[in-house]
Amino acid sequence: MIERLPATPEGLSAAAALLDSGGVAAFPTDTVYGIGCRADHAEAIARLFAAKRRPVDKQVPILAASLEQAAALGYKVDDRVRALAARWWPGPLTVVLPVQPRAGSDAALASSQAFRVPDHPVALALIERSGPLTTSSANRSGEPETYDADDVLVAFADDDLLDAVIDGGRVPGGVASTVIDLTAAEARLLREGPITREELAEVIGRID
Repeated sequence: MIERLPATPEGLSAAAALLDSGGVAAFPTDTVYGIGCRADHAEAIARLFAAKRRPVDKQVPILAASLEQAAALGYKVDDRVRALAARWWPGPLTVVLPVQPRAGSDAALASSQAFRVPDHPVALALIERSGPLTTSSANRSGEPETYDADDVLVAFADDDLLDAVIDGGRVPGGVASTVIDLTAAEARLLREGPITREELAEVIGRID
């Protein structure tokens, strides 16, 4: 049975403890409810993909509470990332970062990874307690998005892969984040969302 946790300090601490032990939890974000697990827990990530019924070769973003958390996972942060984060994090901007080359680097790290800092107090409070979370929308692949805890409980009612949902009330939905690829010298816009190409270019210059 999926545990329903309140969006209180006690509920968030319980959710973080669950995530620390390899659990999978759903929580509100600034658009829809997300389903997440610790970004450094391979077995939990496999459970997340199974819960989503999503192919494991399709990458999903990591939600972080800060740029420093992204860097601590082993991904390269440059001046462009810092400038964009200063302007739009927390917010509707996803940045794709390259892995930081270094001697003895973790072979398990993907060569690139998408990161976002969500603009929602419950999501941020959870990530601050648990660390960065590999996250996708809290619905089965191809099925409707979820906007409150009840939606999540219905969406995942037929299996035991989701351990808990943090009830943070109804979320507003909205347009998916803008996605920019910063893995090369030339930035590339992968998806234009609430933040436009022109707005990004004002901060970091030319964008392909």
